[in-house]
Amino acid sequence: MNRGVHRFARLVACATFFLIIAGALVTSHDAGLATSDWPLSNGQFFPKMVGNLFWEHGHRMVAGTVLALTLVFTIYLFLQENRLWVRMLGLLALLSVLAQAVLGGLTVKLMLHYGISEAHATLAQLFFCSTVSLAVFTSPGWMKDRPLIEEQGSLPLRYLCVAAATAIFLQLIIGATLRHSATWDQPLPLDLLLTHVGGAIAVTLLLGSAAFIILRRHAGETFLTRPAMVALSLLALQLLLGGAAYITRLASPNDPQPLNPMVAITVAHVACGALVFATTIVLTLRTFKVLRSASESFEFAVGESSRSLQFKL
Repeated sequence: MNRGVHRFARLVACATFFLIIAGALVTSHDAGLATSDWPLSNGQFFPKMVGNLFWEHGHRMVAGTVLALTLVFTIYLFLQENRLWVRMLGLLALLSVLAQAVLGGLTVKLMLHYGISEAHATLAQLFFCSTVSLAVFTSPGWMKDRPLIEEQGSLPLRYLCVAAATAIFLQLIIGATLRHSATWDQPLPLDLLLTHVGGAIAVTLLLGSAAFIILRRHAGETFLTRPAMVALSLLALQLLLGGAAYITRLASPNDPQPLNPMVAITVAHVACGALVFATTIVLTLRTFKVLRSASESFEFAVGESSRSLQFKL
């Protein structure tokens, strides 16, 4: 295990999370078209950072930094990491951030075309989770040999966690569509809003069930209970932020510009949503590492016994 690779992976994941916040600030300030140029801003690499150009060009600078970090990290990964599938995941993360940059440029060139902005926001969340996954796979906790735990009950936790992660991803797509469907001076579409509320209920049921089952069945396994507790805490915070974001958004069409309370709460809601998704990914990966059904545990034990017998002979 190379601790340098793990530290670098954590750095890229943290930088990507900051990039998501920077992107949310652009949308919340309605600064997406502060300049019609790309990748330059008003024909300059370093324009005067005033007004909405501060948020738009600042976002581009953060994105460029993340792209450079991901490129260096991928090269470092290919030099230091022995597992081919981890190297391929690093390459996939690099391709994702390149695609993210292209979508960002198209967002500007096509004047916030419907669909492009939503894809840009959604891919940002996927890229973030790929960097989080790389941090998990290169961590000491993941590399440590752990005994397999037999699943209890008829509902496999691994698949429940996959369902929760899928529901969160779909909810993020709906949320991105809702955020880009109307500027601050327009009411939110009621159909999208109700869909987003329904998605929140689905996520709460799935993720809440997965976390509570883990805490009840595997209370002594901190490898599983720790991300479960974090996921539950973030989910509760996310629901509160969602309600607060809606309340502050109700008054925004009457405001002369996006005001700080709405911007701060909405950005916090986006950031917390990314953390809920990332934590659920971590929880899902860990359940697949240590949990097995009774039949899989039996097959594993038979395989180990056969290898041991062959060794003795």
